[in-house]
Amino acid sequence: MSRPRILAIETSCDETAAAVVDDELTVISSVVSSQIDLHAAFGGVVPEVAGRAHVELVEPVVAEALAAAGSSITDPGVEAIAVTSGPGLVGSLLVGLSAAKALSWVWGVPLISVNHLEGHLFAAQLEHPAIAHPHVTLLVSGGHTMLLLVEAPGEYRLLGETIDDAAGEAFDKVARYLGLGYPGGPAIDRLAAEGNPTAFRFPRSMRDGGLDMSFSGLKTSVVRTVDKLDEIPVADVAASFQAAVVDTLVTKAMAAVEMTGARALVLGGGVAANSGLRRAASAACEEAGIHCALPTMAMCTDNAAMIAAAGWHHLSSGDVAPLSLAANPSMKLELLEAH
Repeated sequence: MSRPRILAIETSCDETAAAVVDDELTVISSVVSSQIDLHAAFGGVVPEVAGRAHVELVEPVVAEALAAAGSSITDPGVEAIAVTSGPGLVGSLLVGLSAAKALSWVWGVPLISVNHLEGHLFAAQLEHPAIAHPHVTLLVSGGHTMLLLVEAPGEYRLLGETIDDAAGEAFDKVARYLGLGYPGGPAIDRLAAEGNPTAFRFPRSMRDGGLDMSFSGLKTSVVRTVDKLDEIPVADVAASFQAAVVDTLVTKAMAAVEMTGARALVLGGGVAANSGLRRAASAACEEAGIHCALPTMAMCTDNAAMIAAAGWHHLSSGDVAPLSLAANPSMKLELLEAH
């Protein structure tokens, strides 16, 4: 007999995703349809374009995820439906919410509201089920850069965050300035492999400012430096910029580990795919003698499997949502009070 399953839908930004995950957090199926090509011409995500694409894609993506799990729309075999209700683009969120509500009503199963950021925190559980608590998670993406102490599933304390640009946002802005296109993070990462990371000494802001971070000044420094050059060594600029971001992130993350006595460091979010960050975090954790949990590339990007994992936690706690559930584009992660 198969184990109980949950279907999840994720449409917070520019990926249309659906997944089926069982109650042991085994991923039965995971389907992600990316819109990168749609938005590349605009140099970033266009909310209206994203929303329209989700409308076209959500039904076939859900159907594909169910089929890959050996079920169907008419015979889903799921205990509940988890859906991202925020944060994100409101038009995109509404598409996923509408689909999830309809299926919840037709199938007669509970609807589970999941915070997209919490989904990234649960992604580690899918690939590192034995990860120790408490652990520090460095959640780093285009919209967020946060250091969190994960004491247990659903129990999170904010340790530090960016006071201005998110790290992923800085990657995109610098890439755009250098003419590298969209998305900027992968472009800079590829180019950095060809450059000298010590060619330019870009600033590491807030080195002594607790666990908070800042990347706006770094971005400005890159622009001012490049403006003074007659010929731009783009690979060296990319490598030096990436080195500054990685140095800041890993320094702050390891300070958080030391401060909390955490037993592991977990990376999450789109920037967790950055090769420089992965190498530096692994090396720092090895030196400190703690576990470094790196997500696979599939778990770095937005996906529905991580939403399903978080959904199981909420379902087991009896935390179900009404069909009147609204999208919350500015949703905050529910945090424990600071010590």
